[in-house]
Amino acid sequence: MTQTRLHFTTGKIEAERIFAALELAFEDEGLPIAVLEVDEDRNIHEVSLYADGDVDAVEARVKDILAGLAQSKPVEREVLPDIDWVARSLEGLKPVRAGRFCVHGAHDRRKRHSGELAIEIEAGLAFGTGHHGTTSGCLEMLEKVVRREHPRNALDLGTGSAVLAIAVAKLAHIPVLATDIDPVAVKVAAANARLNHVKALIETVTAPGFHHPIFGKRAPFDLIVANILARPLMRLAPQMAGHIALGGSIVLSGILERQRDAVISAYVGQNFRHVRTLHREGWVTIHLKR
Repeated sequence: MTQTRLHFTTGKIEAERIFAALELAFEDEGLPIAVLEVDEDRNIHEVSLYADGDVDAVEARVKDILAGLAQSKPVEREVLPDIDWVARSLEGLKPVRAGRFCVHGAHDRRKRHSGELAIEIEAGLAFGTGHHGTTSGCLEMLEKVVRREHPRNALDLGTGSAVLAIAVAKLAHIPVLATDIDPVAVKVAAANARLNHVKALIETVTAPGFHHPIFGKRAPFDLIVANILARPLMRLAPQMAGHIALGGSIVLSGILERQRDAVISAYVGQNFRHVRTLHREGWVTIHLKR
């Protein structure tokens, strides 16, 4: 999919204020935002937001945010070439080790160690290569939870590349439902499940939220993992409670450290108790029990 970079220049202090406002406004969409120092001596910093889909609507929101901050900046556009950046970036990524897991690309198959649970992720248009702090944190937390609790029925909500579903299937040898709102991600997830020889254990389904009938068919789950974003996770707390077995565990990530307490409060209000928080690169992975 073609992506458009919306960008403008300003001073350092203004760039930091604008970045924070844009990050908050576009948190649910997960649009990449960046600040680059162009000229230190002249105090010129460039703020960029990468958009796809309805770029006009995104640009209008950006301009509204700038106006709200009393910043009148001309917003420029740059249409980026349609390059599979995931595939290109994976070429230079080293294997990631989290607990017993080793997440790697096809180019690093020879770097797997004996005794590791290897997960090979094919480049595709889906989030989750194991290199992000949220994914590696989930992998480490899942190993501890699965080893202690021996779940029998699991859900990976917002599966992306299916790296977490594959991890649970390989570790526990149990059926895992892997769902995502994005049909492209679901296609990638199914391909990765086949690649890792756990397709028989993983059912991949395109499903927004908990509205799809597959959840009623497969629930209750005694393990749910969701590496999404803080706000959607907070909104999903009541539905999580309705689909988890009594005594079951949920592992949540995609949460910034500053958002941790708000997420925990949302789940405590649904009769979950906090067990542990794992910190990775400014992100947290949270384990709660029903």
